[in-house]
Amino acid sequence: MRILVIDVGGTHVKVLATGHKERVEISSGPKMTPTKMVAAVRAATRDWKYDAVSIGYPGPVARGRPIIEPVHLGTGWVGFDFKKPFERPVKIINDAAMQALGSYQGGRMLFLGLGTGLGSALIVDNVLEPLELAHLPYKKGRSYEDYVGLAGLKRRGKKRWQHHVAEVVQQLKAAMQVEYVVLGGGNARLLKKLPQGTRLGSNRDAFQGGYRLWKKLYCGATHERFVH
Repeated sequence: MRILVIDVGGTHVKVLATGHKERVEISSGPKMTPTKMVAAVRAATRDWKYDAVSIGYPGPVARGRPIIEPVHLGTGWVGFDFKKPFERPVKIINDAAMQALGSYQGGRMLFLGLGTGLGSALIVDNVLEPLELAHLPYKKGRSYEDYVGLAGLKRRGKKRWQHHVAEVVQQLKAAMQVEYVVLGGGNARLLKKLPQGTRLGSNRDAFQGGYRLWKKLYCGATHERFVH
């Protein structure tokens, strides 16, 4: 099966498909609606052949549908019918969960996506659980995302941002009792030294997760069990 994978982010929409080596990047931002996203993706991939679509969405997803409008994009995502314009089967998953799925190597893993915001997902023995840790309180009345997201990087500078990333990783690693943490997202590459017990995710992990999404088996109402 040939899969078109769309990784929707606050600054870019990244697109890749089975059989292609180079991804396409489309600028996003606060005016990016689902209608504009679909039109841009279809225009950029008009000559590509694919049988199904995976979408990584920057927000909570329940039963394969976005349930909250994204913080850093335009509106209209909740309730949008993606299957109709693509004319293919579509599966939607939280974007951090999709990247986590692609980076998983067994055991108990926490994924943290350091991008525009802070994405998170937990995988335990092949069971994927998307998380929403970004807006939990961290310091001085501010959230984890306020410190380790893009706004925190710009506000505090790279050195202090790296310090908070290391502290957040250790807090969440202990709280989730995981064996290792994968750091993904566009800003993870800015880390000069990786916190203990972590490894750097690959830019292609999100796409690998999108491919794996069509191989998984559902297990219960909220958990997803997958096979490689």
